[in-house]
Amino acid sequence: MAAVPTLARRIARSGVRPLSRWPLAWGRAARQPPGLPLAPCRAFSNNKILVELDESSGVAMMKFKSPPVNSLSLDFLTEFCISLEKLENDRACRGVIFASAVPKIFSSGLDITEMCGKSTEHYAEFWRAVQEIWLRLYGSNMVTVAAVNGSSPAGGCLVALSCDYRIMVENPKFRIGLNEAQLGIVAPFWFKDTFVNVVGHRIAEHSLQLGSLHPAPEALKFGLVDELVPEEKLQEKAMAVMAQWLAVPDHARQLTKSMMRKAVLDRLVAHREEDIQNFISFVSKESIQKSLRMYMEMLKKKKS
Repeated sequence: MAAVPTLARRIARSGVRPLSRWPLAWGRAARQPPGLPLAPCRAFSNNKILVELDESSGVAMMKFKSPPVNSLSLDFLTEFCISLEKLENDRACRGVIFASAVPKIFSSGLDITEMCGKSTEHYAEFWRAVQEIWLRLYGSNMVTVAAVNGSSPAGGCLVALSCDYRIMVENPKFRIGLNEAQLGIVAPFWFKDTFVNVVGHRIAEHSLQLGSLHPAPEALKFGLVDELVPEEKLQEKAMAVMAQWLAVPDHARQLTKSMMRKAVLDRLVAHREEDIQNFISFVSKESIQKSLRMYMEMLKKKKS
């Protein structure tokens, strides 16, 4: 019998059910019998994620706190997945705002060290974790707002794209985009599908081929983000947007969201193992490993 992936073991220990085994049920009321009192809500934190739930508003703030750049390592993705599902299972929570506790960076994207010089088993485990967080976030029943308070390349951009609404700090030094091509990496089809659904085919094609990172004003122009605000107004604006979305009845909003996103989600679910094998085959190529090593050396020189 095949070994259970480490990610699945970690999630199982936390009491969180794997996404692929969920019944089709919308809203937290569908997962808890009626008449039961709401569970007490409190802040919870782990090594890389801080979550604070305001029970009165039903809104949680999830802050990434994995310096220096909130890279999406296997550990980070696992904690992200567990934190998100805890909120999904809490009837008091209807929406979540994502932000960074690290100055000037929302998330730098996938942790390159997870893709360089590792075993095929590790690559499979890591890529399954990347898939899992996207499936959970893109398909979340909650209202999701990205408060992008710093640069957000590659996988960090995907996190923002997967939310219902994106607000970015009005700073031309902050950039966002799927820049994988610049690193010699091809963004997978579900990255591409998510991008196309936000900005349209032509802008996505142009941006993906060039591996562009768009300054905040350009990101707004292309529709990659929905609004720009001064940094001191970001949280206030995110809460105002959240209130607007929460004014819509949950069941209607959730079913509409499913209708709009289901085909994209189903495509990955149907080809998940194939996608993992494609990733392993691609990242294991010596030419790709060489590119990743060169990129890591460049980062080390910048730090020094």
